[in-house]
Amino acid sequence: MTTFDDREAAYEAKFVHDAEMEFLAQASRNKHIAFWAAALLGMTAEEAVRYAKDIIRVDLEEGGEKAVLAKLMADLKGERTEERVRQLMGEFLVEARERASKGEIRSML
Repeated sequence: MTTFDDREAAYEAKFVHDAEMEFLAQASRNKHIAFWAAALLGMTAEEAVRYAKDIIRVDLEEGGEKAVLAKLMADLKGERTEERVRQLMGEFLVEARERASKGEIRSML
């Protein structure tokens, strides 16, 4: 292999690693916002875990962050403003990215 090939392989490996860390951070954010919403909705621990899995599924299957926000707003039925939910999602994502960069997030649920 040439030096160029080595650099290209290293760049590709970093890209894959970064994409994986972002995926895990977003899944963690979804889990935390789901647990927050579940507490507001008075769910049991078992229901909250199922709800978190459902929120993660919505993110993956139905269109990402916008779909998650839409589901949360529909489920919360005015309990909190969209601005507040967006703010918390942002805070949870920042925290999750920090944990992912430290290797503290390896899998979800």
